[in-house]
Amino acid sequence: MSIDKQDLLLYAVTDRTWMGESTLAAQAKAAIEAGVTMIQLREKNLDYGRFLELAMAVRRVTERSQIPFVINDNVEVALACGADGIHVGQKDQPADEVRRQIGPGKILGVSVQTVQQAICAEQSGADYLGVGAMFLTSTKQDASKVSFETLKTICGTVNIPVVAIGGIGKNNILKLGGSGIAGVAVVSAIFAQPDVSAAAAELRRLAETMAEGQGG
Repeated sequence: MSIDKQDLLLYAVTDRTWMGESTLAAQAKAAIEAGVTMIQLREKNLDYGRFLELAMAVRRVTERSQIPFVINDNVEVALACGADGIHVGQKDQPADEVRRQIGPGKILGVSVQTVQQAICAEQSGADYLGVGAMFLTSTKQDASKVSFETLKTICGTVNIPVVAIGGIGKNNILKLGGSGIAGVAVVSAIFAQPDVSAAAAELRRLAETMAEGQGG
């Protein structure tokens, strides 16, 4: 599956911290129905069996909705569940190694913070980049902040789509207009909200406004 710029408009990264009595698959379904365009399953503390079981459940949801589904930093789970691809960070496996493992037909996303990292990721086979953290975020407290200028420079340097991530929510998403990004990746702005559907719908509307503000 190839990645399209429109797939990155509202990219939801899961977090079971706020699941409550719901299931992650149910939350993903609600978010997709309200406007989420892509899902990433991020689980750093699950064993292989539980991770794969969860991935299969979310995969069934994304298949029905026909939106891209990627796994964070676990090639084995990504391949076993039939995910559309994988997303890796700078501290995970090198992007070129991951590309060799998953082959040319899977989506590869790479997190970057600098222009040099962005160029390297593209040369290593990345299909899209995640740039951040753009704002302070409680989800990933070790994330270093990236300036708007750096984000804009990265977008203007690489030939693959870029999604911004890190502390993005309804109160600051429009500040990213004019940067050249294809969309935003969010975690708590959807999954930590009491009404996942309402939060996703509002963010979708704002993401479209933000995208229109930079010429699409």
